[in-house]
Amino acid sequence: MPETKKQVILEYCRAKALERIGPEEIRALENELRARLGSNIKTSPSYIAGVLREAGKNVEYHDRFAGPPIEEPYASRLRNLLQFHDFVSAEASLRKLDQVYREYLEASDRTGTRLVRSLLKKGKLRAGSMAANPRVHPDKRAEKAEIAAWFRIWLETPDLFFDWLELRKASEEFRRLCLP
Repeated sequence: MPETKKQVILEYCRAKALERIGPEEIRALENELRARLGSNIKTSPSYIAGVLREAGKNVEYHDRFAGPPIEEPYASRLRNLLQFHDFVSAEASLRKLDQVYREYLEASDRTGTRLVRSLLKKGKLRAGSMAANPRVHPDKRAEKAEIAAWFRIWLETPDLFFDWLELRKASEEFRRLCLP
C-alpha cells in the first residue's frame, strides 16, 4: 500500500526527533514528500503544519491559510469539521459548525464562537484561493467560488444562512453550476 502524505510527515518527524517545527523544517518536509511520493506531489506548508499540530507537535509556522493552534477542549470538538471537497461536504460542514457555534453562543463561550468563526474564515480564504488558481480545472474553480460565497454569507448572516442556502440551491444559476 502506498504511503500517504500524513504517514511520510509523521515518520520524518519521528525519525528526525523534531521537537520544534518552524519554516525550515516545513521546507525540509516538502522536499521529503516530493522525494518519497514523486516530484508531481504538491503539498502546502499549511497542510504539513496542520498534520503536525494535530499530532501534538510544537509548530511555529503561520501563514494566512493555516489556522491558529486550538487548545483543548476546543481542538477535539472542532477537529475536521471544516470540509469543502464539494457542495455536499461544504453544506454538511456548515451545518455541523453552525450547530457547534450555536451551542457556544448559548453558553456565552466567546472563545468557542470566535474559533468557529475563524475556521469559517479560513475556509472562505482557502476556497477563494482555489477559485482564483488558474491551475485548477474551471468547473472546480466555479464550485470553490460558490463555496467561498457560502462561507462569506454565513459569516455575515448566520441566522439567515440556511434559509438563503435553500433558495440558492433552488435557483437556476446554481443548478447550471451543478450540471457542467
